[in-house]
Amino acid sequence: MNTWIAVGATALGCYAVKLAGLLVPAGVLERPAVRRLAALLPVALLAALTAQQTFAHGHALVLDARAAGLGAAAVALVLRAPFLVVVGVAVVVTAVLRAVTG
Repeated sequence: MNTWIAVGATALGCYAVKLAGLLVPAGVLERPAVRRLAALLPVALLAALTAQQTFAHGHALVLDARAAGLGAAAVALVLRAPFLVVVGVAVVVTAVLRAVTG
């Protein structure tokens, strides 16, 4: 039963956030600061999610094959590789290191 309460509360929360976004006046959305924030916020959130998924295991900080895969992807990005190549490099490096280290 508690799960359904959480699902219902989440659904209501999502609806409230969407409704709040629709109620914001257009003049507020046209401000340069709001436009910059809207452009940078998704990047910051994705970076935070990537860092959390790469370096955390529960409440512990870990450095394992995921960190090496992220580093390899960063090198591929610096070398201006296409996105699919960057993802492929990260996957291969992570898989090989996990296979080698067990």
